[in-house]
Amino acid sequence: QVQLAESGGGSVQAGGSLRLSCAASRRVFSANYVGWYRQAPGKQRELVAGITSGGTTNYVGSVKGRFTISKDDAKNMVLLQMNSLKPEDTGVYYCLVQLGATTRSGQGTQVTVSS
Repeated sequence: QVQLAESGGGSVQAGGSLRLSCAASRRVFSANYVGWYRQAPGKQRELVAGITSGGTTNYVGSVKGRFTISKDDAKNMVLLQMNSLKPEDTGVYYCLVQLGATTRSGQGTQVTVSS
C-alpha cells in the first residue's frame, strides 16, 4: 500500500507563511485526485484544497487567495503553500489521495498560528 508523509508544519504568528509537503512511497499523485485536509480542535476534518490529475484546483472559501496547492510529479510530491495565515488555520493538516474507491492519508502535520 502507498504510504504518505506530510511535513512542513510548525508554529507561526498570524500573517506568516508555511509550506507543507506530502511525499508518497510510490508514484500516485500524477493520476489521482489529492487533497489537503485539516482538523481543528473540536471541529470536523475539512477539505481546504484539492488538485486533480489534470491540475485543476479547488479551495474552501476561507483559504482562497491565501493557499496554493500544487504538485511536482517528477518528485512525487504535493505542496500546500499557505500565506497570510490566521489563527483559525490552526489544526492538523493531512494529505489524502483518492485511489479509486479507497483513500490513503498520512499522519498529518501540526500547524499552529498565534495571534
